[in-house]
Amino acid sequence: MIELRPFNTLGAANHGWLDARHHFSFASYHDPARVHWGALRVWNDDKIAAGTGFPTHPHSDMEIITYVRSGAITHRDSMGNEGRTEAGDVQVMSAGTGVRHSEYNLEDDETTLFQIWIIPDQRGGEPSWGARQFPKGSRNGAFVALASGAANDDDAAQGALAIRADARVLGATIKAGDSVTYTPSRSDRHLYLVPATGKVRIGEVEASARDGVAITQLDSVTITAIEDSEVVLVDAA
Repeated sequence: MIELRPFNTLGAANHGWLDARHHFSFASYHDPARVHWGALRVWNDDKIAAGTGFPTHPHSDMEIITYVRSGAITHRDSMGNEGRTEAGDVQVMSAGTGVRHSEYNLEDDETTLFQIWIIPDQRGGEPSWGARQFPKGSRNGAFVALASGAANDDDAAQGALAIRADARVLGATIKAGDSVTYTPSRSDRHLYLVPATGKVRIGEVEASARDGVAITQLDSVTITAIEDSEVVLVDAA
């Protein structure tokens, strides 16, 4: 099954400083057909105005992955962590038993990012945060694991940020006319793909930048770039 979810059908909320699109039900947006996709609970497409951001607020029992598309985001939390994550790089927060954090765009220009929430395998656990640079050049023509659950030992060895869920978050850049194939461990996995830029084809489905594609019951998925494209893929139980 391959289901296209066009950008213009996503939930929307514009708060002035924050212009958000929701691939899944979130806050005041509720669509009973789009509550989650397996363990993938949230995929928000956020534009954050310069000098603004999310003030300190709490989370628990959620794996929160931030993929910065342009600009940068500055993180501070109740564990004493502070860091700035730039475009193309990734930060992960395992909320565990509870953490408070803020996320601000301290840059002179707008920041855009994907905020991805994955339901953890178990509740609780010590909260944690980490970030890492992932140069786009290292992803040319191949998927690279950006964040991964403990079951994927190869991903950890290659530097993927750890999450407490049976899931992987992967990125790839694909030149126009080229293809990349992804093979999940089982055909019943829940895959969700969003082109950050460009345009791709998956089977008979064409997805433009910021469209969502929900995929399951396939042994493998081949993504062909119609335009030079940067794609993000979540593989979840």
